[in-house]
Amino acid sequence: MSLLSLEHISVAYNNQLVLEDFNLNIEQGQLVSLLGPSGCGKTTTLRLIAGFLDSKDGKFMFGGKDYTRMPVNKRNFGFVFQSYALFPHLSVYENVAFGLRMRKVKDAEVKQRVMRILEVVSLGGFEGRYPRELSGGQRQRVAIARALVIEPELLLFDEPLSNLDANLRVNMRVEIRRIQQELGITTVYVSHDQEECFSISDRVAIMNKGNIEQLDAPAKIFRYPASEYVARFIGFQNFLEFASRREENGEFVLNLGGREFKASRNPGTAKSSGLKGAFRPDDLLLLPQNSASDELDNVVPGIIKVSTYLGRSYQYVVDTEFGEFTVNQEMDTPYLSGQRINLAFPQDRMVLVD
Repeated sequence: MSLLSLEHISVAYNNQLVLEDFNLNIEQGQLVSLLGPSGCGKTTTLRLIAGFLDSKDGKFMFGGKDYTRMPVNKRNFGFVFQSYALFPHLSVYENVAFGLRMRKVKDAEVKQRVMRILEVVSLGGFEGRYPRELSGGQRQRVAIARALVIEPELLLFDEPLSNLDANLRVNMRVEIRRIQQELGITTVYVSHDQEECFSISDRVAIMNKGNIEQLDAPAKIFRYPASEYVARFIGFQNFLEFASRREENGEFVLNLGGREFKASRNPGTAKSSGLKGAFRPDDLLLLPQNSASDELDNVVPGIIKVSTYLGRSYQYVVDTEFGEFTVNQEMDTPYLSGQRINLAFPQDRMVLVD
């Protein structure tokens, strides 16, 4: 049984549905990220869980209890805001202690719990400082400590790293994952940053227009996107749209313009009934025109249209009879614009998407 369940939830702003028949289940101790572009419904989902929004329809179950109409102050959830939301006139100690004081916790216990949680977030010795005396990363850790000190049953993050510079974001996401695993606290994390979500999550929900397109472990989503939307969102740039498909000798044979392409039977193809093959730029191969390409499947002739140096590799735009494709390839001697080549679509890298 899931710790958290959103069942057939609908949420509307000014009669405009943002979530419709939305479902989500989260297990005890997991960190689940809601990932997607602006307007996809991820922050709405988080605010609904927190109790800042009411649903139009559906049910929110938590720990076997109905939380659909539970007031915010009755939900023992910790919320970490994008803007930190620290009180500038209060010290680190008093900021972290605020939630405990609101709960009428005795001073001795307040001190014990505040000092302990400051050690957990690596801010021991900072209790006397004020927010203006801290770096962005330190302020974010204060916000996390304030959310954790009340010993919440659920921890909620709303784009907590978006105000930090790139290097600090990397350090803080490691810190967030460390704290979450150390305490074993169930966490819902919202972000539009794919790398951030994939690096810290047990499962990721890719959202699109108020629906979850795919919910799975990051590695599975990265290798086997379930739909064209997910594939494009996570970096697949090349697509072949086939007219038909059949299974033969444990692999798929696909027809396009009178030519046959082959796709290995893998978790990305076996589950899908789609007719669109997806490839990352790193998955395609460029071969000299005079290479023995007859020995390879899925090879078509092409012409280099654009060549761009990326540092470790070159990126090419290749024109073929089936359209243009983007290819990344490491090589000492690059191909030149206008050069004729062969383009290979490795069958073991093809993912069929809906």
